[in-house]
Amino acid sequence: MDHKTLTELGVKWLKRPNSQGGHGCIVAARELRSGWDGEIPDAIGFRINANAVISIVLEAKATRADFLADKHKKHRTAGMGRYRYYICPTDLIKPEELPEKWGLIYANERGHLKVVAGPASKIKDGYVKYNEALRADMFEPDCDREQWLLVRLLSRVGDVEQMNEWIKESKRQATRYLTENIKLKEDLKNRNLELMQLKLSQKDPTMFNERGVLKRHEREEKAS
Repeated sequence: MDHKTLTELGVKWLKRPNSQGGHGCIVAARELRSGWDGEIPDAIGFRINANAVISIVLEAKATRADFLADKHKKHRTAGMGRYRYYICPTDLIKPEELPEKWGLIYANERGHLKVVAGPASKIKDGYVKYNEALRADMFEPDCDREQWLLVRLLSRVGDVEQMNEWIKESKRQATRYLTENIKLKEDLKNRNLELMQLKLSQKDPTMFNERGVLKRHEREEKAS
């Protein structure tokens, strides 16, 4: 399995919700610069947790040589990512070889992922165990680099304010269409009722009073 495939799988995993064994990131991308001379994470994701932004970095390793060379990079201990994982082909890296606090994700030939170390490996053990692992394996991330990366990524979508206005207008239209749809459904219901009454009155005019109400319904109203 090559490096590109691992990073693509990593981005998909970052977006998985906790219920599917992931971190539930709302933004995830691969191979983005964090400054002109900064770290380039193979994959990085961000999720919002209460009032905090949580970052998760994945480093893809397709060969043993690449993993062993990685130990000499300074941002493995002081870099981006509040939580950090390696993603590699199954058994390429052993859990006991991991740097402190790092997680590990195995990818098999079919592209299926298995988290074997790190906080996400504790999700299946329940909320308490998972939160204990989150506290134990937390890094102090380089927030300036992460902010640089996010701003750079956001700039690629074009005019941000124009996009923001388009989103707000789309929401207003959706609300307006929903209101109109409810009104049309109510109108359709009333017209179908009128049509039914018209058909019944043509068969038997004595079924309705002068207000066009079925006499059976009128009797039920009086009884109640």
